[in-house]
Amino acid sequence: MKSTETIVWQDWDLSQIINGEEIMSPSPKTPHQKSSRKLQRILEDHADDHDLGEVWDAPMDVIFEENYNRLQPDLIFISKAKEGIVQDWIRGVPDMVVEIVSKSTVKMDTVIKKEIYERYGVQEYWLLKPEKRVLEIYSLTDGRYELHALFGENDVVNSPLFHDLAFKLNIIF
Repeated sequence: MKSTETIVWQDWDLSQIINGEEIMSPSPKTPHQKSSRKLQRILEDHADDHDLGEVWDAPMDVIFEENYNRLQPDLIFISKAKEGIVQDWIRGVPDMVVEIVSKSTVKMDTVIKKEIYERYGVQEYWLLKPEKRVLEIYSLTDGRYELHALFGENDVVNSPLFHDLAFKLNIIF
């Protein structure tokens, strides 16, 4: 018989199911967390100010298919139009996800997860690379991701999804 503490812990972990395979990840390091926290604050303020929807942070499961693709993006945006997918976890396709890339997650974030988000129809995919101080924003067009823009640390970020959003990238590093 498992203790209550074990059951509670199992409800909150850093595992994902990616293309049917369970993947465990260590917790992120401080540069990742700092960038995530600052970007989340910017996105939340923008979403709140314009009454657009909600921003969620990891660990939060996004369930595309229960036992096949259950991912934990670093940041997730759900528009008011899709708020019904927010249940015990997010069960459906978010409007936008952010993955913060580290040396150990380059292939996972830039190839594998990108393909999954594209396949399920996530409208916008942000790849933040703190070590390189760049942000790539991809927008879904005809079912395929196209690079909207590559932003360097001194560039002002804009997004097709968040029309009035503008911030200098270096403030999140």
